[in-house]
Order: sequence, then C-alpha cells, then structure tokens
Amino acid sequence: MKTQQAPAPARSPQARQGFGRKAKAYLALTKPRVIELLLVTTLPTMIFAQGGFPPLGLILATMVGGALAAGSAGAFNCYIDRDIDKLMHRTENRPLVTGEVTPREALAFSWILGLVAIAVLWFGANPLAGMLGVAAIFLYVVVYTLVLKRRTSQNIVWGGAAGCMPVLIAWAAVTHSVEWPAVVLFLIIFLWTPPHYWPLSMKYGDDYRAASVPMLGAIAGARVVSVQVVLYAWAMVACSLLLIPAGAGWVYSVAALVGGAWFIRESHRLYSLAQQGELSPKAAMKVFHGSISYLTVLFLALAIDPFVGSAVLA
Repeated sequence: MKTQQAPAPARSPQARQGFGRKAKAYLALTKPRVIELLLVTTLPTMIFAQGGFPPLGLILATMVGGALAAGSAGAFNCYIDRDIDKLMHRTENRPLVTGEVTPREALAFSWILGLVAIAVLWFGANPLAGMLGVAAIFLYVVVYTLVLKRRTSQNIVWGGAAGCMPVLIAWAAVTHSVEWPAVVLFLIIFLWTPPHYWPLSMKYGDDYRAASVPMLGAIAGARVVSVQVVLYAWAMVACSLLLIPAGAGWVYSVAALVGGAWFIRESHRLYSLAQQGELSPKAAMKVFHGSISYLTVLFLALAIDPFVGSAVLA
C-alpha cells in the first residue's frame, strides 16, 4: 500500500511579500530612471545608423545589454557611495542605506549584471559593442564615482562621459565601427549633461554639502552656475547642428534648431533670475526637466529622420 505524499506547503503571503520587496530593492540599485533616459538615445541612434529599422534581434540585444550595463554601473555606484547616501535626504532610502540589501549582496549583484551585460553586447551585437560597454561601466564606476565625484566640482563634466556611451554602443552595434555622426551624438550628450545636472544639484545643495560632495551647484553661487549652464547650452546646440552636414534630414534639423532655441531661452531665463538674486529651486528644476524634454525630442526626431525625406545637405 502506497503512502500518499503530503502536498508541499504553499508559500505564505509574508514570504511572497518578502521576495517582492527584495526584488524591488535590487531593481532600485540599478537606478531605473537613469536607465530609461539612456535607452531613449539608444534606439534612435541605431535607426539613424541603419537608415531604417535594424534587425529585431540586434535591437533587443543592444537595448537589453545597454540596460544591464547601466544597471551594473548604478549598482556599483550605490555600493561605493553607501556612506554618503545615508547623509543625503535624496538618497537616504536607497536599499544599502535602509539595509534591504547588504553590501556583499549589492557587490555580487553589480558584478553579475556587468558580466551578463558585456556577454549580451559581445555575442548579441558584436565585440566592439561589448568593449564599449566595458568602457561605459569603467567610466561611471572608476572615473566618476571613485576618482572625480568627491574631489572636483568638474566631476559631472568628465564623469558624465559614461552617460554618452550608449550612442557609441548603438552605432557600433549596427555598423561595427564608430564614425563621425556617432562622435557628434556623443558630444551632444556630453555637453548636455552639465546644464541638465547642475540645476538639480542647486536644488539639493544642502545634501551635497552635508556629504562633502563638491557638486558645482552646491559649492558655487547661483550666479556662477547659471553662467556655466548658458555656456554649455550654447555649445550643446551648436554641436547638435554638426549632425546636419553629417547626414541628418529635415525632421532632425528643425528639432535641433527649434528645440535648441527653446532650451537656450530657458537657460538665459535661469541666468537672469540668478543674476537678480531671484532664482528658486522650482525655477532651477524647470531647466532640469526641460533638458530631459529637449533630449527626448531631439532623439525622437533622429529616429523619424530616415523615414522622412533625404539629408538636408545631400
């Protein structure tokens, strides 16, 4: 006579809730909002490089690999900066500060994500894309987080190069090379990063000062920062126009001119308020959010461009 095995006990609601909370904590380590912004630039660059839609498998490999690489870099950043994150209100709820993830777990998670990311880019796209993925993680983790962030007010300028790498990875995934249009796109994002991030650091200046992180927006006055925002905005817009002789069409050209003029106007408005001593955190954040809208519109136009007409200077 066979004995009937007792059914395995169902997982309790507490266990399911605990798993979900842990998964959410790991996701938070990757800084998903930053990943979203990086991916906004990846697909349009691939479409522009291809002159149409690349193969779906290549798109998926590049997008997934890029997202994992950015997530790995973000997780490494959370691991390294856990001492200062607990000092800032903006970051006091990150998983390593609250204890939802241990430092050892975060470090292992960072390495695993990074290795998987490089494998996906290397074999799903090509070795050049994989090597550029390694460079992106290195720039953010070593150059920005370990070397520059706590030492210089120019940290976000040079460290921000990591955020420019997705366009190089995207271009390399399609063409197996890095050509002049990809360099222009890299420089656009490079010049966009300071006027994007410095207004945010102005709002959270108390946080950065408490953690002894020398973000320009925290250690310099609004008058000084606003001048830098205007200069970088002009340089960024001028650089965006270099893509026109590099093969951009009318959709991108109009977006670059109109969107660039709008963002320069917003930057000058920030400057005027700062010079008059009337700059509020709300006004600074308007430029921060405006910079995201500008970049999104510019790259959306880049994606539409190959399907509408020919190059302006063909």
